[in-house]
Amino acid sequence: METYGKILLIAMPAFLALILIEKFYGVLKGEDTVRNMDMISSLSSGITNVTKDVLGIGVAIISYDWMVKHFALVHIQSTVWVYLIAFLALDFSGYWVHRIAHTYNFFWNNHIIHHSSEEFNLACALRQSISVFVKIFAFLLLPAALLGVSSKVIAVVAPLHLFAQFWYHTRHINRMGFLEKIIVTPSHHRVHHAINKEYIDKNYGQILIIWDKLFGTFVEESPSITPVYGITRPAQTWNPIRINFQHLWLLIKDAWRAKSWKDKFRIWLMPTGWRPEDVAEKYPVFKIEDVYHFKKYNPAVSNVLQAWCWFQLVAILLFISYLFGNIAYINQLNPYYIYIYGVFIFLTVYALTDLMDKNKYAFIPEIIKNILGVYIIVQFGDWFGISKLSSSINQVLIIYFAVSAIASFYFCYGFMKEKTLNVMA
Repeated sequence: METYGKILLIAMPAFLALILIEKFYGVLKGEDTVRNMDMISSLSSGITNVTKDVLGIGVAIISYDWMVKHFALVHIQSTVWVYLIAFLALDFSGYWVHRIAHTYNFFWNNHIIHHSSEEFNLACALRQSISVFVKIFAFLLLPAALLGVSSKVIAVVAPLHLFAQFWYHTRHINRMGFLEKIIVTPSHHRVHHAINKEYIDKNYGQILIIWDKLFGTFVEESPSITPVYGITRPAQTWNPIRINFQHLWLLIKDAWRAKSWKDKFRIWLMPTGWRPEDVAEKYPVFKIEDVYHFKKYNPAVSNVLQAWCWFQLVAILLFISYLFGNIAYINQLNPYYIYIYGVFIFLTVYALTDLMDKNKYAFIPEIIKNILGVYIIVQFGDWFGISKLSSSINQVLIIYFAVSAIASFYFCYGFMKEKTLNVMA
């Protein structure tokens, strides 16, 4: 937990810098692929994901340690070979977990957030799931367990394997020669994120493209078919917490509404997107049929609101940086404090992205967040020990909470007036 937090303190600024570089490069080139609100939504999603991971919210039905203990046939000692085997095992496992997520209704909910952006850029790489609470695919790491690769090695290689998937989420890198035959490149991954019928559900590889070529899921990007990005049932929100559970909520409602008991049970493991006929007819859900002619989600927002959203994003990044840099210290104060901190982060992200959606009730989660923030300072006498840095920070935080509440009321009042004028018009 603490080690991962320290790694993220280095990784987060690096990712943010690369995202901004991509943004400015696109502007200069006249091909901007990074919309402001989409970027903030993606960064917010990344924040919720790493917060969940650092807090360790989730359990594995079969642990990797258990497999090593019971199934290891040998224990390879060579450091180079151990790390190479761990990498290959993670990449092989990642291919199948990825493919399963695209294939079955239930598991698609765990991955839908990653495809929810209607853009393809470095920021969308940070859209990662928070909806996985029970991990059931540890058995796919069996090849590594058979060779006795320790869980400590897996723990080192896994974040590096994940971070190495960041760079190829871009439209600014074209084909890469002979590397196209070996690794996943931006060209390969553009295909994967596309909803064109020629591309959809292809190229599941994470680092090596050989798995797709071996198991028949590889498709090459065609110069004559421009990829169109997103999901066929568009999310229509910037709120990553809502997006994480949209599909699951639809499955629950469909299972409840289905007349057939068979449909109620089989819906979960049917192909992604399948719905019972009677439910689909009575409760239709919008689906993009013509991928070349649909309106991207982009509520019109003022420059003032955009500036405020950027301010709030910076505030969240400061809050989360303090958490990741002081996990051990906060744990010493009270083991439950990091979970209270996690709730605060999630509330902050929810309130911000609801405001971006121009939800007239966005002030509600914002008020709850600010009340929680003030309560923490009053009840604990400090913001999780932050006074060790400066005695005045707590006062600054209270001012921030008050200003956030007022600003949220101001914007939501504007949304209500705008909606009223639109109805009258």
